[in-house]
Amino acid sequence: MSPQAGRAPRRVALVTGASSGIGADLARVLARHGHDLALVARSRDRLDALADEIANAGRPRPIVLAADLARPDACARLREALAARDAVADILVNNAGFGLVGAAASLDAAEQIEMTDLNMRALTQLTLAFLPDLIAARGRILNVASVAAFLPGPGMAVYYATKAYVVSLSEALSAELMGSSVTVTVLCPGVTSTGFQARAGFDRALLKAMPGMNAMDVAEAGYKGLMAGRRRIVPGLLNKIMVAMLPFVPNAWLLPVVAHLQARRRGP
Repeated sequence: MSPQAGRAPRRVALVTGASSGIGADLARVLARHGHDLALVARSRDRLDALADEIANAGRPRPIVLAADLARPDACARLREALAARDAVADILVNNAGFGLVGAAASLDAAEQIEMTDLNMRALTQLTLAFLPDLIAARGRILNVASVAAFLPGPGMAVYYATKAYVVSLSEALSAELMGSSVTVTVLCPGVTSTGFQARAGFDRALLKAMPGMNAMDVAEAGYKGLMAGRRRIVPGLLNKIMVAMLPFVPNAWLLPVVAHLQARRRGP
């Protein structure tokens, strides 16, 4: 369905993985700065609660789209759902994703493939599908990666590889789209206090002691960098220092260090 004749479409920031953590806080920050929203995640109840919260703060109630982005038809369904509501995306926030801690050979293979589907394929599919709308709107893309993208990842091999892909794709697209007025920004947080670690299978005792940035601080940094058109954002001073130093550290040194860290995260 196309927008009604004589009526401008509703321009929205489409945020995936918006039911909790960094995605929910990115939605809150976008709403606070005057952006209309479309929220995407599997949990309709959580999305409805967030949409109500935003509406109760005096902003337009976001469009709620419950969807499993790991499904091959999810992207087409989202486009259809937005069109049915006379809405078009002028900001795309690809935040949906998850990780698993453990050796690749010991983890469930199907679940690891699902991780690649969500972290890479769905992100790529959404980006390519919405690019025409974003180009027309002179819009913006924010892809959420991780500082894990800059490290070898024994103990979380597939997850680290998916985030390296997100950084590589984002930075290449930012160059390709330079003449289109569309900006592409990749957000690379370090350890952040969200439900990610529990979903990944981190040891519960370690979670209580693990320092991490606040998700809202990460979201604020992501929004600021997105609106400034920055190519890469690494929130937190220590994370910035680490990422700047990593190119000078041989992988032969990093591999055992990361492997030891992930073994501790799995716990006994």
